[in-house]
Amino acid sequence: MAAPQETSVRSVVVPFAPGTSSNRLAHLGHAEVLERWHAVDRSAQAPRIVAVQGDEGEEWTAAALVTARPHTAYLKIVDTVGDVPAAVAAVVAHARRLDLAQVKWEGWTASPEAAAAAGFTPLHPPLAESAGAAGPATGYVRWLGDAAVTEPPYYGQSTHFTCGAVTALVAQTQAGAMARETLDRRAELTLWRAATNFQACEPVGLGVAVRRTWPSSPVAVHLDTDRPVMLGHLPESEQEWRACLQSMSRTDAEGIGVPVDPRPLTVAAIRDAIGRGEHVLLLVSLVGMQGFEVPHWVLCHGTATGAVVIEDPWANAATGDTWVDAHLLPVADASLDTMSDISPDGFHGAVTIGRPVAVRLRTAPGA
Repeated sequence: MAAPQETSVRSVVVPFAPGTSSNRLAHLGHAEVLERWHAVDRSAQAPRIVAVQGDEGEEWTAAALVTARPHTAYLKIVDTVGDVPAAVAAVVAHARRLDLAQVKWEGWTASPEAAAAAGFTPLHPPLAESAGAAGPATGYVRWLGDAAVTEPPYYGQSTHFTCGAVTALVAQTQAGAMARETLDRRAELTLWRAATNFQACEPVGLGVAVRRTWPSSPVAVHLDTDRPVMLGHLPESEQEWRACLQSMSRTDAEGIGVPVDPRPLTVAAIRDAIGRGEHVLLLVSLVGMQGFEVPHWVLCHGTATGAVVIEDPWANAATGDTWVDAHLLPVADASLDTMSDISPDGFHGAVTIGRPVAVRLRTAPGA
């Protein structure tokens, strides 16, 4: 599809907060859209109104509410009011000034025709959304520079602790090692049960479970400590037996040929792995994107200029986050490097999955 011709519009960008610029928005109509904008506290995602100015420069003729997770490389249009093409053009121009990789558009009221005319591509609807994070049925994306990305299916984790299993399942679905229609809750819980350190999945246990589930897929673990990990929040009596399980996972890894590399996986190495057609399950801290220090698994599967494209199986409904944010999410290289340093222990963990040696579709893990 040829790139749409971009039209220059006069616009302003102002912070959005309850009551902000309400008079200037009200005359544009669409009360239900404005109500949606105020339905949750979006302050954690730096909400802004990108408004198109009329000929006199005072009255707004169009406006879009845009948000984004902190430390990422995109903007999301929540919705527009007024002159839709002008509003979207203003947002794209704003994103270019910020040197971002991408603009997304939630499909609450956006029509496929309007999205296509503005150069946006439809996203595949999610197979599942994370618990409590009900988003729009549709969404759209426009890349603003070079991007090497093939869209995987989006699947939101159904529990607070199955992110590791979900990232592996999405990776293997995209690789053709399992059928898309079998990516469901049964598969999610089955793989989690094989990998869990109760309740989270630590890197070695996850790598072992992936290799056992898909013996034809090369797997490597990257973990720069030999200490037990992700246990500091538990009392000492609870840490002891989980540490024992992690020791058993290392023995299992050695027995089935899963190497454990003691060096951290750098962003450059992640890019190289993606370039070879591999998938990287990366353990990150959510403090940057969500504001709390929790280890969390994401899938690195594509690259854009200055950013790595991830799948995050969790969306934070309390901040207005939806699957549109979490899907095809570009994170600047430096930000991803910071996120991969897991505090307070200060370790780095990842699992790389290579191309299946002989691809064969499975009905589901454990089936």
